Amino acid sequence: MNTVSDADQQLIDRWLDQQWLEKGLSDHSLDNYRRDLRQLALWARPQSLPLARCQRFQLLQFLADRHQQGVSARSVARQLSAIKSFYRWLKREGMIEQDPALLIERPRTGRPLPKSLSEADVEALLAAPDLDDPLGLRDRAMLEVLYATGLRVTELVSLTQGQINPRQGLIRVIGKGNKERLVPLGEEALHWLGRYQREARALLLGNDQELLFPSRRGTCMTRQTFWHRIKQLAVKAGVQKSLSPHTLRHAFATHLLNHGADLRVVQLLLGHSDLSTTQIYTHVAQQRLQDLYQKHHPRSGT
Repeated sequence: MNTVSDADQQLIDRWLDQQWLEKGLSDHSLDNYRRDLRQLALWARPQSLPLARCQRFQLLQFLADRHQQGVSARSVARQLSAIKSFYRWLKREGMIEQDPALLIERPRTGRPLPKSLSEADVEALLAAPDLDDPLGLRDRAMLEVLYATGLRVTELVSLTQGQINPRQGLIRVIGKGNKERLVPLGEEALHWLGRYQREARALLLGNDQELLFPSRRGTCMTRQTFWHRIKQLAVKAGVQKSLSPHTLRHAFATHLLNHGADLRVVQLLLGHSDLSTTQIYTHVAQQRLQDLYQKHHPRSGT
């Protein structure tokens, strides 16, 4: 059986609606949750086991099977988070008496250091777009804004004109959970944003006149499209390091800390609700400090 039962699908859809209403999750997060729960439902269906009747040992067997299939501990941990949230909701709604996921511990996962770029790498990437092309000027403005603010890619591509206050040099960002934050832009980003708005934006606009960075078709750009553009520009710039959609966000945070920014300030700028999420960047900054120490201290042994 390679399809989810109607009853299980209805439960999953109801739970996702609740997640969207209560937490304001993005479509990307909801899609991940839907896939996680559907995988569990598909695994249980050959045993004639509806989701609402799964027991703790069966959930453990499902997670063990995922691990044996070569799924990373990090992916299994994310899937378990979705499962825990789902069964917590079933218990709260009175659809089950006991929560089978309550006492299942999350697998231990080492937190990988975020991939970042050196300041020279960033400068090369920023200089890569073709400024004689409206799309190139748009890309330059997007990269400058991204590096100046540390926005998530989804936040960047969905920006509107009304979220920009050039007089005060601020962007009003709507982040995860519809939380709002104000982020300063900086002179370089304001310069390129202004030039793009004067010279190129009107040439790209479609029906949505509020979009700040429309796609080639005049519609809202997808995060995948922007990621593809970054990869193309990185090749042109000669940047050899492995990139991710959040590479410039990571560079923004790391470079701020390298230059003495306070960790809590970086937390606010990134829109992290928990300081521990931001602390991962201190490991990158500490490595930078160690390299400087080894290079410059008279008793470092070098």
